[in-house]
Amino acid sequence: MGEGVDPTQMCQRLVDKVAQSRQLMAITDPDLLVLFEDWFEELEEEIISLVNKHGPLNAGELAEKLGLSQRGATFLLSKLKREGKL
Repeated sequence: MGEGVDPTQMCQRLVDKVAQSRQLMAITDPDLLVLFEDWFEELEEEIISLVNKHGPLNAGELAEKLGLSQRGATFLLSKLKREGKL
């Protein structure tokens, strides 16, 4: 990526846009969207619990413990820190 680009912010903006997209809402089963949101919240809670139990984890450690990609773990850690949850 070019200089000055924050990949975490870029990912967050993408997630926000997808969540707000009327087109996506029109073709997505609302029950499926609720399941995704529930899963995402549970994943965040699991990360918070792991950090509380083991102390700070880097993205690689978190990815290994939860079976996530390193990019996914990096995104989630950054999101939770930005929201003041970690």
